[in-house]
Amino acid sequence: MRAKVGVSHPRVGSAISVIIRPCLLGCALILGACSPPTPPQTASALRGEAVNEVNGIMRYPASDFVEQGEGVRGGTLRVSAASDAGSFDIHALSHGNMQWLGRMLFDCLVYQAEDGTLTPWLAKSWEISADGLTYTFHLRDDVTFSDGEVFNAEAVRLNLEHMRDPATKSPLAAAYIAPFLKGRVVDAFTFEATLREPYAPFLDVLSQAWLGMISPRQIREAPRTIATRPIGSGPFVLDNYVRDQGASFARRDGYDWAPPAINHRGAAYLQRIELSYVPEAMIRYTSLDAGDSDMALDAPPQNAAAIRANPQLTLRSRIRKGNPARSITFNVERAPFDDVRVRQALAKAIDRDGLAWISGFGEFLAKGDFLAVNTPGYDPVARDALAFDPAEANRLLDAAGWTGRDAAGFRTRAGQRLQATLLTYDNPAFPANVSVAVQADLRKIGFDMAIEVLPLTRVMQLRYAGSFDAIGGGYWHTNTADGLFILYHSQAIPSAKMIGQNVGHFRDATLDQYLGEARRSTDPDLRRSLYRKAQQRLGETVPAVPSVESQMLLAYRKAVGGVLFDGSHNVPLFTSVWLAKEQP
Repeated sequence: MRAKVGVSHPRVGSAISVIIRPCLLGCALILGACSPPTPPQTASALRGEAVNEVNGIMRYPASDFVEQGEGVRGGTLRVSAASDAGSFDIHALSHGNMQWLGRMLFDCLVYQAEDGTLTPWLAKSWEISADGLTYTFHLRDDVTFSDGEVFNAEAVRLNLEHMRDPATKSPLAAAYIAPFLKGRVVDAFTFEATLREPYAPFLDVLSQAWLGMISPRQIREAPRTIATRPIGSGPFVLDNYVRDQGASFARRDGYDWAPPAINHRGAAYLQRIELSYVPEAMIRYTSLDAGDSDMALDAPPQNAAAIRANPQLTLRSRIRKGNPARSITFNVERAPFDDVRVRQALAKAIDRDGLAWISGFGEFLAKGDFLAVNTPGYDPVARDALAFDPAEANRLLDAAGWTGRDAAGFRTRAGQRLQATLLTYDNPAFPANVSVAVQADLRKIGFDMAIEVLPLTRVMQLRYAGSFDAIGGGYWHTNTADGLFILYHSQAIPSAKMIGQNVGHFRDATLDQYLGEARRSTDPDLRRSLYRKAQQRLGETVPAVPSVESQMLLAYRKAVGGVLFDGSHNVPLFTSVWLAKEQP
């Protein structure tokens, strides 16, 4: 049984209906009280972070990504994070935690610098055939996994097969290497990858943490143990793991193959890392403030001002490359979202500055287009295409024929109310009051958007089955503009054979052409032009409504040094982190 609940929200000052499960009733009733006051003007740049804008693309200082000097060896770093990924099998997950956990335990074939340049890592060099179909990797011969297995061409072959094995049930790695046809061991340290068709992002995706190298022995003999006892070649090894509580990691002595681009030599500086999963934002903050922890990977934005004001603490705000956070993804196969005018109207009716304040308390950047501003290939061409414009939203709905009004003030057409249900779940990255704020904005243009909150497992079932009107929240991280293909190309629609990410079943032949040609092109200038056209087309067709840049807030105590950021993910690289002194 579902209950309709009236929820008071300060941005509206009137009751809003929410379809919600009875067990979540208490949470829903306090949403209004949890929301911050009226938002100020959203900043145009990240607070406290030095950034440059080059041709519309945001760039961080090079010193954020390259070690500046040798650190202090030893010590135990105490870290908190908001949630547990539930597994360490990088190939089987799309969880954001793998962006930093993966770098602790695993290494990749190549490394992407912050500006998009591909540089060596486990592969010393590579060649690409003139037709773009064959990649030949020349591998390091001095790398071992923590179980003693040698990293070699056969290890690469097994890892690529594990990524795309249906038994792995990969929602990410398998999609990223979908064009991979076959691999060939040329000799012990030379591997040849053959693709079905040219695929320009191949090296980019191979540099992401989800496509790291796992021990071939573990893949062959005990693949189910990867989830809880992973074996990689990375700078740390997992000592202990208790689900939803925490994990401990020990430095791997003898490690000496960090990516040359970060300028780190030898083993990690830290002796140990103690990771605690702390869902409560206030506890993550108070623990850091009191000195009971050294670093908070998910620093609460509501405490950002207090962190900045504390001379013992440092706050960093980092934009993740790829696709920004979305407030709504439309199921375009269901009315009313099969009408592009309705989708455009809803996008223009949502106050993104308000959403940025609600979700980030002034720390997050409002976002109206479809690629993060630091993603190689980003173009500001569609930056204002979906700008907040309630008058235009109303005009679009009038043009779509929704000109009537019922007794409650909602728009009607042929006696039918303009309505839909927004499916969502309890998600710290997409607070429930964001959905309520969206609902309130749409109410102002006469759209009746109910909210249905369900357990995550049920939401995922409905999501991949396409059994929803609209779905709230979500972002897709990637280090390449090909993330647009992953989310919006018709080939990415979920099916029995593929866990596709185009969950709204969006189909647009023009967009497909741009994104497909960009994938196949070996000409960087042509790719840039195609991605520009694709971003402009998305601003016109509106398969989803971007809301804010996907940002990670990191806070740490002054005793923590050597904090560098990974070029692909913009998360801390623990290989270079050190402590000024051991805690008492």
